[in-house]
Amino acid sequence: MFVLSVTTAIAVFAFSAAVIAVAGSRLSHLADRLADRTRLGEAMAGAVLLGATTSIPGTVTSVVAASSGNVDLAASNALGGIAAQTAFLAIADMAYRRANLEHAAASVANLTQATLLILMLAIPLVAADTPATTVLGVHPATVALLVAYVAGLRMAGRDRDNPMWQPTLTSKTRRDQPEDEHDTRPLWQLFAAFMALAAVIGAAGFAVARSGIVIADETGVGETVVGTLFTAVATSLPELVTTVAAVRHGALQLAVGGIIGGNVFDVLFLSAADVAYRDGSIYHAIDQASLFWALVGLLMTAVLLLGLIRREEHGVANIGFESALMLIIYAGAIAIMVL
Repeated sequence: MFVLSVTTAIAVFAFSAAVIAVAGSRLSHLADRLADRTRLGEAMAGAVLLGATTSIPGTVTSVVAASSGNVDLAASNALGGIAAQTAFLAIADMAYRRANLEHAAASVANLTQATLLILMLAIPLVAADTPATTVLGVHPATVALLVAYVAGLRMAGRDRDNPMWQPTLTSKTRRDQPEDEHDTRPLWQLFAAFMALAAVIGAAGFAVARSGIVIADETGVGETVVGTLFTAVATSLPELVTTVAAVRHGALQLAVGGIIGGNVFDVLFLSAADVAYRDGSIYHAIDQASLFWALVGLLMTAVLLLGLIRREEHGVANIGFESALMLIIYAGAIAIMVL
């Protein structure tokens, strides 16, 4: 099998990250169109369509890394990506000038998704302290994550269609209503374009995974550092691009839902990685440095949930308290890992 040099691996990594960013820039518009045409709603379209699709590079990276025995790269890519993407939401908040993003994008579906994310992040942490029992090489926590994901999506859909409460509407609240756009393409063409971009992003994600493994192995930097600071950020570029793009054309619930839904889907990276890892339970093979990022993601999501509930209308310097705190937590976590 052809082996990449470090120089070539870095070049492949950079080029693949650029492809992910460019392809991801079109996804938010297509997801917004599909949300309107299918009546799925921006929050659910963000969680199901945008979140899952933009997570393809990360999924590929974690699966390839786990199947190669690079368990810490697989785990840190998944869990580090959640922290990075939540920080991206703070950047999107700064890009939205009219009000605090979490205030304007009020949605009960996003509250449900954020709560689900906290639950799912807790499962790997609990699994790491349970017996390393597997069935056909798969730990029960993997099944628990899949069940929680499906049940959570169904609950979020019911909350959107039949909410038990409604957020207070203000002049700054952006309501999720279908927009009149002159896009007459049939629905199947919109889905085809969406899936074509997903395929491009998936291929680029595979290249990021392979080059990231080479960089980790040949430079001695360490799988957790490479996974958290390089592959996690690179494979999360679609979320950054699509979130900022969604905010700019007014699809606020789509932007928030895409990040939260993508993070929920990212926890499933561990499920896929556990299946791909054939030497037992991946939850017991990863080190404490990788599990640390599960705690960071859980902490940042809790802060985000507080922001979504409190709905601060105007922050300081056009950034809400939750966005500022999430950036501080993320920067602090990186400092702890590097120092």
